[in-house]
Amino acid sequence: MADSIESEGYSIKPQKHTPALDTSEWPLLLKNYDKLHVRTGHYTPVTHGCSPLKRAIIDYIKYGIINLDKPANPSSHEVVAWVRRILEVEKTGHSGTLDPKVTGCLIVCVDRATRLVKSQQSAGKEYVCVIRFHDALESAKKFTQGLETLTGALFQRPPLISAVKRQLRIRTVHETKMIEFDENRHLGLFWVSCEAGTYIRTLCVHLGLILGVGAHMAELRRVRSGALSENDDIVTMHDVLDAKWVYKNTRDETYLRRVIRPLESLLTTYKRIVVKDSAVNAICYGAKLMIPGLLRYEDGIELNEEIVLMTTKGEAIALGIALMTTAVMSSVDHGVVAKIKRVIMERDTYPRAWGLGPKAMEKKKLISEGKLDKYGRVNDNTPNSWKTSFVDLSAVGTKGDPGTSSSATVPPANLVTAVPTAPPVTSAQSTEDQEEGTSLAKKVLFFLKKKKISQQLSLTFLYKCRGKSKKIPIFLQESQNHQRKKRRQRRSRLKRCLHKR
Repeated sequence: MADSIESEGYSIKPQKHTPALDTSEWPLLLKNYDKLHVRTGHYTPVTHGCSPLKRAIIDYIKYGIINLDKPANPSSHEVVAWVRRILEVEKTGHSGTLDPKVTGCLIVCVDRATRLVKSQQSAGKEYVCVIRFHDALESAKKFTQGLETLTGALFQRPPLISAVKRQLRIRTVHETKMIEFDENRHLGLFWVSCEAGTYIRTLCVHLGLILGVGAHMAELRRVRSGALSENDDIVTMHDVLDAKWVYKNTRDETYLRRVIRPLESLLTTYKRIVVKDSAVNAICYGAKLMIPGLLRYEDGIELNEEIVLMTTKGEAIALGIALMTTAVMSSVDHGVVAKIKRVIMERDTYPRAWGLGPKAMEKKKLISEGKLDKYGRVNDNTPNSWKTSFVDLSAVGTKGDPGTSSSATVPPANLVTAVPTAPPVTSAQSTEDQEEGTSLAKKVLFFLKKKKISQQLSLTFLYKCRGKSKKIPIFLQESQNHQRKKRRQRRSRLKRCLHKR
């Protein structure tokens, strides 16, 4: 039997060298996965979640983006509204406004992907522009020299017809390149890579002033927005409409999956941190990533750098701010790796895994047996071993605070420090405090009326003074009655207006 198996080629023969795994062809965030530093290889994978390319079609649309070739004449907001109506989704957003006459890359984010809009709006852009000179130039060389002059940090003021305030601002032009020059028609074609918010129309005017002939922008096309360019499967509005029609009438997902891309395609330029499956849902609820939840991390992560947190299946969990460098992650055994900037994944996509430690399980058991109350605080039935070993930091507070009980957990002796006791308060002293509180409240009210500060803010000030005077609740009651009276008057005026109509 063994001979027949070997002859058919089913056996695995021993080798001297371990075969290398080629991850350079893996999709999206999993590309070059084997190049990541390994913190630990011990974790329990779960069946929840899936690869971004294999999501169900509803989730695929929900976590999708469209690299759209914006047509000329409609505004960016109109195009985004059309896409929302065609795909029948709740939310859509775009990665940066294009003027109505401008064409090219407009990244449309759908539903959950709209959480990436802010990060994509600040990403770099590339344009191809046609400039018309008002007079003849000596040569194409002069055009090239003028373009080289307009690189680096430049002062710009938005054009006369613009949707923003016309104030002076600084924008960086990274690189410019002349593509073509027509001396007879006084036209030039150039490519520019610039910071988000750069006005190419203003750049053309400045170029004309530098060359001494005057110029204006004739035509503009955006060829790259952030991580995606016009060569990355750009689609038209007709493609979006046809893909949705095909799916709706024939249930064929192929066309729709080609038009919509996973949102992870926008995050391929970020440094990556791979998170254990047990820590994913905690991050979705806003928790910081700690060292025990770290699985792999990329080389070259700097402090306060923006990174992407991902699962082992290649799904984006959140955008975060690194609180450790790569060198620190490899050398410590505790601490905060990153704080969350924007959560992308929906909550409870992965199972909850917090509150399953030995201490948490023991606490749940004591609550079920009645040895702790329903909030986990000690009572008469609590064993002494729990009182001495467990420190409930949430129960530390002043006496009379609703968050603490009279039988709050006593911390161990090594955590208790000597606290000086205050002398007893006499009746004369308490009377002085009341008078002081009353005068303070009157001063606050006078100040608020003089400065015309809002009613809500005055209530906040009075609540802070409440413990020092018995008259302050009267002021509060008068203020609340005044608010109720104003609301009744507004309602009655509204009813009269409706009745007249």
